[in-house]
Amino acid sequence: MTQPLQLSPETAVKLAKELNVPLEHLMHMPKHILLQKIAELAKKSAAEAEDKGASDT
Repeated sequence: MTQPLQLSPETAVKLAKELNVPLEHLMHMPKHILLQKIAELAKKSAAEAEDKGASDT
């Protein structure tokens, strides 16, 4: 059985909100799946920043 993730409360709440999952699900999510979802968020954020930067010029 896996142990709950070792995250600070602030980080856990923020990630649960960003990933749109309940906090309890986040805390018991397998680490490899969580890392994959964080990578997807980073890609999305980078794409949005790039789009914003392109529209500013």
